[in-house]
Amino acid sequence: MSNAGLLIIGSGPAGVAAAEAYRERRADHPVRIVTADTRPPYQRPPLSKDFLRGETDDAPMDITRPFETTLQTPVETIDVGRRLVTAGGMRYEYDALVLACGASPQPLPVPGGEKALLLRSFDDAKRLRDAATSAKTAVVIGAGFIGCEAAASLAIRGISVTLVAPEEMPQRKRLGEDAGVRLRRLVEATGARFAGDARVTSVGDGAVHLEDGTAIQADLVLAATGVKPNAALAEAAGITLQNGRIPVGPDMRTAVDGVWAAGDVAFAVNADAGRALAVEHWGDAMDQGEVAGSAAAGEDAKWSGVPGFWTTIGDTDVKYHAWGDGYGRSRLIERDGGFTVWYESDGATVGVLTCNADDDYETGEELITAGKPPPVDMSK
Repeated sequence: MSNAGLLIIGSGPAGVAAAEAYRERRADHPVRIVTADTRPPYQRPPLSKDFLRGETDDAPMDITRPFETTLQTPVETIDVGRRLVTAGGMRYEYDALVLACGASPQPLPVPGGEKALLLRSFDDAKRLRDAATSAKTAVVIGAGFIGCEAAASLAIRGISVTLVAPEEMPQRKRLGEDAGVRLRRLVEATGARFAGDARVTSVGDGAVHLEDGTAIQADLVLAATGVKPNAALAEAAGITLQNGRIPVGPDMRTAVDGVWAAGDVAFAVNADAGRALAVEHWGDAMDQGEVAGSAAAGEDAKWSGVPGFWTTIGDTDVKYHAWGDGYGRSRLIERDGGFTVWYESDGATVGVLTCNADDDYETGEELITAGKPPPVDMSK
């Protein structure tokens, strides 16, 4: 092996975790992150919350070990045979390569959709916050967690906000009607209005136009309509994709020698689940990145544990653990000042969503890992 060291494409949580894990194990080897981003590594979760509300002006990532970061350098090609990456007109050799390319937000596919702002990068968040400074009305399209968070944050700023979504309740298909009702209440508690069962046909003339003929006035429009994994580079390098992502084992290794993948771009086998999962959570990206960096350094490492994340809508935290590939039945249980939704499939707990019910959140993770039934009667 040469001493070209580790090269990482992407400066998000997976890329940074991979860099630090590799550096910890091979202190004398070069470690470089190449990224198209304009800023040093930062945290994304605050962008739709604290940053958008104006409560912080920065969100730096906590980095404990040194590595090189090359900014504003989009990767052009990957030559896996020669172990060579071309980016920004420069060539970078590697012994090990980690693809932590993340995902990109999808533009709104309607006439005028290019007028809608997106929210993924720090620069996106800055544009959104600047627009919110003078806006009196706003429409957020898409009621995933980013959409709910952003709508709540804009409403807290005093803007008249409408959250528009095709489902009758936020995330009804993914989390069920009971959970959707509670998420809607949390959004509306911040002052935002929820317009469900609504389909956007166009954006223009200072308004968002719906299929039923309604025009919602909007000085600011945010499209929170999902992301697409940045897997084109890997595919061009000869890696066969699966479900639009890079398939990897529990050690984050791809089918190509010397190449690992982690984070949103990976379709990774979880050792506890026993199957591949597509996960788009910050914490899991960090976990996968740490595994990739450790494995690239020669250590036996595997991704395990139940995927999960926290979201904050207004001033309320909602926590979620789940394998993320569906459920058979769900049941909501009232808790003091909150609630818990249990998810079950074939008699096993496969998910838990909690609000002010931390004990259930911890118990749920244990039950999901063990494949045990939920602690409530699911037939009611």
